[in-house]
This record gives sequence, structure tokens and C-alpha cells, in this order.
Amino acid sequence: MPDDGTVTIAPGLTDEELARIEGEFGFEFAGDHRAFLSCGLPVGDSWPNWREAPRRSLQQRLRLPAEGILFAVEWREFWGVDWGVRPARIKDALRSANYHLARVPQLVPVHSNCYLPAGRGSHSHPVLSVYQAAVNSCGTDIFGYVERELGHVEAAPSQPPTPTVDFWSDLIG
Repeated sequence: MPDDGTVTIAPGLTDEELARIEGEFGFEFAGDHRAFLSCGLPVGDSWPNWREAPRRSLQQRLRLPAEGILFAVEWREFWGVDWGVRPARIKDALRSANYHLARVPQLVPVHSNCYLPAGRGSHSHPVLSVYQAAVNSCGTDIFGYVERELGHVEAAPSQPPTPTVDFWSDLIG
């Protein structure tokens, strides 16, 4: 479906579909993300279509946050607070950054450049807008984010999110 600003709510993902997606892509949805997708699958307007989008497209969306960090390491001199001393050579810095990024929580696309951390049994994470090393909260949880995004409630005054996930929460600006 083209991203023309419209959103259709398709039938929710079944337990079997969720298990297939998690197995195929190597992560587990957070509890509230899983519950949301079970109730209805938004398609269109930059929502990931977990049921019908090409595998490669979904893989790219899953890699985008880490690739943005690597871009910031290479071109913006970003370096993670807990990563130790930054290597002088960019090749070594990227190798070290890749090592550290492989150990941070996986982010799973919700909509556009907004993500939730993966993790079965976890819930109530803020929805994070991620662009390279710039991370902002765009919702205190998935349900508040979706209500606002679909126009069911007006944007609430900005309230600081409760950090819930290593590394990504440290980047919230």
C-alpha cells in the first residue's frame, strides 16, 4: 500500500504470525506492542506491514537505528558514553561501535522513524523517535502514541519519558 497519508487497520496478527515474524527476524515484540498488533495491523502511511511487506524492507527498517548510529560515529563524531575510548582510526571506531551496538536492545519499528524496544514480557516503554544519534520520546507508551498519531487525542504537553532501555534511553534529548 502506498504511503499516501491513509491508514487502514487490517485484522490483527495471529499468534502464529507473530511467532513467524519473531523467528524470521530474530527478536520478540514487547508485550504491549504484541497486544497492539494482535488487535489490528495498521497499514499505509509508513506503518510496517508485518504481514505483507517484503522481507528485505522489514530487515532494513529493523537495522535503521543501528545504521544511523554508525553514520553518526563516522560523520558526526558520535561515541557512546559507555563505549570506552574512541579508537583514532575510523575503521576501528566503526568496528568497536558495531560490537557495542550488537549488545544494545533491538528496536522494532512502530511507525515511520518511531520504535519500541524488543523483549517478550516487557511493556510500557516510551515510543522513541530515532534519527542517527538523535533520540526523542514521541509517546509515553504505544497506546498513547497510536491514539495521538491516528488523531484520536490531541498532543499532550511534553512530559519526560521514564527511561526504560539501556543505551537508547541515554540518547533521549
